[in-house]
Amino acid sequence: MLRTATTGAGAALLAAAALLTAAAPAGAANGTVGVRETVCAQDLYVRTEPVGAWMGTLYQGQTFLVEQVNGSWVYGFAYGDINRHGWVQNGWFC
Repeated sequence: MLRTATTGAGAALLAAAALLTAAAPAGAANGTVGVRETVCAQDLYVRTEPVGAWMGTLYQGQTFLVEQVNGSWVYGFAYGDINRHGWVQNGWFC
């Protein structure tokens, strides 16, 4: 009897964990060199250099062609309203 109760409790725990995992939203991803990535963030600042001057904003759904990765920053071409090369923080792509 104890074994059945333990197995039932274990099955319930596994089912709950599976439900929570399936309900969790997908997180943003890092950019890949050579890939035109889609911005998942609400807005993403494009800068002249990492932590440099602001030169424009990409909005969710706009795209960025990653040409170089440098730590937590990526360099590439920002499409949309900007249409120029710049740096953005990595980790905000779909």
